Amino acid sequence: MQIAEKLAQNWLARLQVDCPNYDRATYESIISWLLGKDLARFEELTASQLAIAEQAMDYRYRILLHRYLGVGPERAYRNLITRLGSLVMLRNKIKTWVSLSRDRHRAVVDVLQEVIQELLHSDRYLQQQIAWITKCSSDSRLRNALLLASAEEYCLRPIRNQPLLLYRFVNYLRRSGRGGITHVPTGDLVRLVSEEVMPEDADNPVSLLDAQAMAQYQETQAWEERMAARTSVKQEFESYLVQTVGPVAQDWLELYLQGRSQEEIARTLDKPIKEIYRLREKISYHAVRVFALKIQPELVANWLETSLQEHHLGLTPSQWQEYCSSLTPEQRLLLDKLATGKTLEAIAQDLNLKTNQVMGEWSKLYLAAQEKRSPS
Repeated sequence: MQIAEKLAQNWLARLQVDCPNYDRATYESIISWLLGKDLARFEELTASQLAIAEQAMDYRYRILLHRYLGVGPERAYRNLITRLGSLVMLRNKIKTWVSLSRDRHRAVVDVLQEVIQELLHSDRYLQQQIAWITKCSSDSRLRNALLLASAEEYCLRPIRNQPLLLYRFVNYLRRSGRGGITHVPTGDLVRLVSEEVMPEDADNPVSLLDAQAMAQYQETQAWEERMAARTSVKQEFESYLVQTVGPVAQDWLELYLQGRSQEEIARTLDKPIKEIYRLREKISYHAVRVFALKIQPELVANWLETSLQEHHLGLTPSQWQEYCSSLTPEQRLLLDKLATGKTLEAIAQDLNLKTNQVMGEWSKLYLAAQEKRSPS
């Protein structure tokens, strides 16, 4: 338990700085929530896995601190709805469903609240969280804050580059679309469903519970893989910044990833605010135009799922089609050659160009795709 005890001590020191007005019991409740029930698991983690676990705890803590801790129950719940409702793709899906349903008067927020309430009442993970939070604290106000923070973190977990809540909403549509006493199935047989079903083309029954457990396991694995990729990118980029910009750039990045504003970073680093803004622009330039393009392109592309070969630079099918139609024949030829996995040197030789010319054209293509992917 030495690692867990060390983590608890670190979190206690941080809470005393960030939340000086709370008592020791509140600190201990938050720490128990962050560390989880199984403290022995920390002893079995490798250094990289422990770093991921610490980042996950830091992420949950910042959610709690920024939106729920010390906030009244009604305001905290509105914060959760506002945060989840800001997901553009989810809002669009809900709007489309409402416009096509018989209940066109319903608002997006009403449907979103139904999905969240259903999650809180039926999702196995959130039920486990509720049970654990009950053991962590007897303060109803704090329990409410911890639960809402857990719900937000869970709903935003990335699954195949989309928030988990989006898939839960799709499941909600399937149940609501085929359920209800007034809905009579047409062309389908009504079946009694148990824990096991017998497929028509198989001799052995398939357990529905096993499928659910497998889906949850895959979601957890995808989240852990994404966190591992994020850690690798962060470590490599920090090393790059120290070598090219200086140690202060690494300090800025650490504070920025903690969610600090530029004014807070300036006070912490004891630097003029203008210097911090110039540093931010410099780091942003190196991140996009140098590190992601020239130093570690594959590492960044795999993390963001923006590789040319597998993810079409992170563009949706419609965006990709629009993007390709805007290219010149020469740019399209270069893109096709890059998609085959050829190196810049080999492409330069094929096109009778210099390598730096090919690199320059590829940079323009990459930045144009990212601008289309994340419009301002």
